[in-house]
Amino acid sequence: MEEALGLLADLGDNGKVLAGGQSLGPLLNLRLVSPGVLIDVNRIPGLDTVGVEAGFLRLGALVRHRTLEGSPEVRAASPLIAEAAAQIGHVAIRNRGTLGGSLAHADPAAELPATLVCLDGEVELHSAIGKRVLGAAEFFTGPLTSATASDEMVVGARVPVPSGTTGHAWLEFARRHGDFALVGVAARVTVDGLGYCSEARIVLAGVGGVPLSVPLSAEALVGERPTRETCAAAATLAPASVEPGSNHPADDDYRRRLVRVLVERALCLAAARAGVTA
Repeated sequence: MEEALGLLADLGDNGKVLAGGQSLGPLLNLRLVSPGVLIDVNRIPGLDTVGVEAGFLRLGALVRHRTLEGSPEVRAASPLIAEAAAQIGHVAIRNRGTLGGSLAHADPAAELPATLVCLDGEVELHSAIGKRVLGAAEFFTGPLTSATASDEMVVGARVPVPSGTTGHAWLEFARRHGDFALVGVAARVTVDGLGYCSEARIVLAGVGGVPLSVPLSAEALVGERPTRETCAAAATLAPASVEPGSNHPADDDYRRRLVRVLVERALCLAAARAGVTA
């Protein structure tokens, strides 16, 4: 770790960290980035750990998507991460791709950034001169842009293990299996002992420059019993919060319709998993 961070400090923007290579590799092939040095971190010990400590699920930067998808510890502590990871690309990509690489790449259409924001997660950054932790919503600053400084490396992330009765759901729609989603939705719904929503969170992928929270829909559900009708009513407020930007093959109107439909389905599924029947 010390050697890698020292190289980053010396090289600045002329050095790039190589983990799974599933994002950096295509950028290199397309000549969109051309660093002088690649710093392969795959053999650094301790970056591929999964564990629960002090009420948080902590994931090392080198944890592969396939591990996120199948780990019993991840599925128990944060099922939303496992569900979202299963939708990333194809098996070959998930076998190599890493959590840290996905977060550092900061693609606004990707699954894990939106999931981390939905879960109020945090990103851990190290440099040769110190460490810092940023909230996920603060970490993602624009399309393919994060708050990572040129001398810093993402070393892991952590999310709170939910307390109370909470259900989660990740849904996405893509043209073909394995494509980036035209719209992705991460949702979480917490209910009280009577089955009324005490907290909700909805975050969208693919409809903005960063993972986009939808507070209007979430707030509309709080205090209500999350039935199909109340979830549908909350979902009608979601399209007004987004400015997806037209791109082939989906225009603005189409993607706003996708947002409404997927938010409704995600809220219903999360509520069902929290034990509330429609």
